[in-house]
Amino acid sequence: MNDLERSIEEAAALLRSARYAVAFTGAGISTGSGIPDFRSKNTGLWERYNPMEVASLGVFESHPERFYDWLRPLLQGIWEAEPNPAHRSLAQLEAAGIIKAIITQNIDDLHQRAGSKNIYEVHGSLRTMTCSVCDETYPANRFKNELIQANQMPHCPNCQRVLKPDITLFGEMLPYDVWLEAEEHCRRADVILVAGSSLEVWPAASLPQLSLEHGAKVIINNLTPTPLDSSAEILLPVSVIEALPRITSLIL
Repeated sequence: MNDLERSIEEAAALLRSARYAVAFTGAGISTGSGIPDFRSKNTGLWERYNPMEVASLGVFESHPERFYDWLRPLLQGIWEAEPNPAHRSLAQLEAAGIIKAIITQNIDDLHQRAGSKNIYEVHGSLRTMTCSVCDETYPANRFKNELIQANQMPHCPNCQRVLKPDITLFGEMLPYDVWLEAEEHCRRADVILVAGSSLEVWPAASLPQLSLEHGAKVIINNLTPTPLDSSAEILLPVSVIEALPRITSLIL
């Protein structure tokens, strides 16, 4: 048995014996579904774009067309994507009662589509859009034509203002109620599984640290090092598509 196989078996045993296991996921869990992450060298979105010039609240408010030019291809890729084996593995572990909650930095809806139920999206979601003037919220699918076509933007049917997707842009606060619930799950956790996150984006990256401070054991499954590696119980520096199905098969 090599070191990786031993670590996968140890991770499965730790999750199986957990009283309250929580998963924390980042963009790396969705790259296997064809959605680029943000910070990987040569392929990450922020290698090609300055986020403050395309994905900040200020840019949306002053130049919404620039924001939507950036969002449009990402949104099309998300709509075309399918959950991969890592998403489905977490859904199976949740259905079996092993994982109590999934906290995600992702906005792609793939956890839901894989069958997970108890999900906390700390960076918001692309499923809905809200008007900043009349505060009406609409399903994003209602504006699919405007979101796909170049030089088009979704407008509020009530007041004609450009609608904003309910995702957290740079310069915005995270969704408060979701954040409080995510914090509570992390305080309760005795095991937290970090899957596909470099733990570089704050404040979301503070959540696994919160679990650690409350006595949880940390499993990190990420291709690149993270700031919590030295505190982790188990490190799995391989693709989540490789590790999570193997862990799940050992448990179930």
